[in-house]
Amino acid sequence: MTDQLADQLRDSSISDSPADWKQKLNIPTKDGRQQTEDVTKTKGLEWENFSLKRDLLMGIFEAGYEKPSPIQEEAVPVALTGRDILARAKNGTGKTAAFVVPALERINPKVAKIQCLILVPTRELAMQTSQVCKTLGKHLGINVMVTTGGTGLRDDIIRLQDPVHIVVGTPGRILDLAGKNVADLSECPMFIMDEADKLLSQEFTPVIEQLLRFHPKDRQVMLFSATFPLSVKDFSDKNMVNPYEINLMDELTLRGITQYYAFVEEKQKVHCLNTLFSKLQINQSIIFCNSTNRVELLAKKITELGYSCFYSHAKMAQHARNRVFHDFRNGVCRNLVCSDLLTRGIDIQAVNVVINFDFPKNAETYLHRIGRSGRYGHLGLAINLINWDDRFNLYNIERDLGTEIQPIPATIDKALYVYENPENIPRPPRQGGRGDGQPRQPRGNYRGGNQGGRGRGGFQGRGGYNNYRGGGGGGGNGRPQQPQQPQQSQQPL
Repeated sequence: MTDQLADQLRDSSISDSPADWKQKLNIPTKDGRQQTEDVTKTKGLEWENFSLKRDLLMGIFEAGYEKPSPIQEEAVPVALTGRDILARAKNGTGKTAAFVVPALERINPKVAKIQCLILVPTRELAMQTSQVCKTLGKHLGINVMVTTGGTGLRDDIIRLQDPVHIVVGTPGRILDLAGKNVADLSECPMFIMDEADKLLSQEFTPVIEQLLRFHPKDRQVMLFSATFPLSVKDFSDKNMVNPYEINLMDELTLRGITQYYAFVEEKQKVHCLNTLFSKLQINQSIIFCNSTNRVELLAKKITELGYSCFYSHAKMAQHARNRVFHDFRNGVCRNLVCSDLLTRGIDIQAVNVVINFDFPKNAETYLHRIGRSGRYGHLGLAINLINWDDRFNLYNIERDLGTEIQPIPATIDKALYVYENPENIPRPPRQGGRGDGQPRQPRGNYRGGNQGGRGRGGFQGRGGYNNYRGGGGGGGNGRPQQPQQPQQSQQPL
């Protein structure tokens, strides 16, 4: 079906010459980083081939979306017809725009009703997705609302008294609003789930089933995810009508991510991390731990070594999580330590290194963690610190994902993960702030403040780097190191 649509669309486009309107657009600097076939192996369609509204095309191009990726080519034309969709594609290949673009196209801004509900599993992903909707639809006059738990319900109730066309949020909060007859979903024709495998886990499925009852029977249901367990099939059989299935998962891991492991004793992990910091050219990194307690402890250790560091986990207050996510995404700090809170869908283009300080227990978690680097076909590095107890998990994950995680070499080729012009990496526009382009001072108990300290790096064990010592010294002045100057070895302040 999509091949026929592609042929038809390729032969059609809006009639006006690009010179009439494209030249007036505020198009961002072209992202010149190398991309893999995960996003470049397309049918050759252009955004104009989908016969989208001019105002929507303007938002797409001004966001820097040059051409549709494979998942966008497959999903957009089918979604525009109103058909149910089951779409499976790798993390970081453009799934969000694959459902946001057709949703924006189908919404009538003159109708003051909720016309699209987008469900996501985490608050951070809700904020990110709502921002994509606002960015792409900024010329359409469409109102987007984001609502999640952890914030006051009163503000949401007041917001819904004004026209809202798209609601993005987590299931529990939206069910609360719908159950109180505050969010009217009775005429909402689009029901979209991102990270559908997580949303259809035992934790969320009862809420999802209840939410569907608030929608009309002829709604369009679209599910997007990197993995589809049996729970997704059960939901599809029960609640979807002849869904169009898209599967672009010829392999599970992103081609641009190079994966290494290092065997290291638990007590050596911090020294190992210190050595990695001093030897790698990190633009931004995300470091994963398996518990919230270890997140805070590790963030403190990294700060004591003299590196800029934020941390985030599910037990933090929502306003603190929001601030960390916003500032890290805008490049205020180079390193973020977190739990699996940020494994789902979070798209921070500047992240080129992911470190599993604690190795995950299963393949699904591993896949989502390393997918925070190598976004949209770009290159990235995933380094796993493995102890004796992790050896079977390592084997099982390699088997389940059909991938090979190599021992870390003494020297890692920079071409595998370093981009020579980091200033051209897309970042969201800053909203507010000090106005001088400088990072804000860290404050609160969720930011590492670089109080200095001296570290002695190096780890023994297998996998290289065993001859390196030092690399963690230096005193700090309380200001985060700026990731806008990344292509030098990351030195402490």
